Amino acid sequence: MATKKIEGTHVFLVLWKSYRALSRVAEESMERVGLCSSDFRVLEALLHKGPLPVNVIGEKVELTTGSITTAVDRMESKGLVMRRLHEEDKRVRLVELTAKGRKLIEKAFAEHAADMEQAAGILSREERTTLVSLLKKLGLSAGTHDAK
Repeated sequence: MATKKIEGTHVFLVLWKSYRALSRVAEESMERVGLCSSDFRVLEALLHKGPLPVNVIGEKVELTTGSITTAVDRMESKGLVMRRLHEEDKRVRLVELTAKGRKLIEKAFAEHAADMEQAAGILSREERTTLVSLLKKLGLSAGTHDAK
């Protein structure tokens, strides 16, 4: 039996629709705990990486300089994060979670992880491994086109 040729545009369309569906699940998960996507990403980075300079957070969560500053200002005004001087390099200001911020993101991340686990539950462990491997391969290949 001949294998049907699947065009690159079809691969993109299926990937895009899947991404949008998973994104909706993720957004709903974050909204249930009162966080927008950018705030969730910043708090999650601080939860898993510890205190970080503002510019490093921005790079990790893909926010521009202006957007990350606005996000940190917003979360600082809510008492979720605080800025402090780096102990060794006084030119650097670190952002870290407050007790209130840690409590919020631990709860939010646990719920988000459960929601994403449910969304991915249709796939076996082997299918997930294969999918992640293929997506990384595709992403790395597509990334090389940027240099051309």
